[in-house]
Amino acid sequence: MGKVVMYGSVSVDGFVADEHDHPGPLFEWLTGGDVPLDETGVLKVSQTSYDYTRPYWDEIGATIVGRHVFDMTDGWDGTPPGGVDHVVVVTHRPKPEGWDPEAPFHFVDGVEAAVAKAQELVGDRVVEVAAGDVGGQVLAAGLIDEVRMDVVPVVFGSGKRNFGSVHAQHLLEDPDVVIQGNRVLHLRCRVRG
Repeated sequence: MGKVVMYGSVSVDGFVADEHDHPGPLFEWLTGGDVPLDETGVLKVSQTSYDYTRPYWDEIGATIVGRHVFDMTDGWDGTPPGGVDHVVVVTHRPKPEGWDPEAPFHFVDGVEAAVAKAQELVGDRVVEVAAGDVGGQVLAAGLIDEVRMDVVPVVFGSGKRNFGSVHAQHLLEDPDVVIQGNRVLHLRCRVRG
């Protein structure tokens, strides 16, 4: 099976969104450069960020998100973001009424089921877990292999925490990647086994 990676852009005080669920400047690094990150040309980053981010994005086979993120994005109109093949949505509710059954979205109940479904779908490719509540639940379940964070120089003071409502200590290895981009610091740490 491929790695399970928790990933997100985060403020220096550990938030993925403010108290109103807005990411504020957390994604500005994705539009503040000169190098197109994908074929749309909308996302443009520094060369340093491209060299770190693009190879990782190419490894991702599935992304796991919570129903809240799915609803906020209107399910990305049935097209997984960033060229990912599948999205696995953790939810206790049924698919939205009228949802296209051919769209590569899978609705499951619980984070363990989400990781199992994503790994089944992608084999040796990376399973990405969105930071926030679902990411924290997957970490607490002991299913995260690696944490990647794009740390943005902003302090929110309050909001949606990067690791959700995790209440126990989880040790990570020393960062094995620390890369400075424009208005972002890319970090990668493996989870201690």
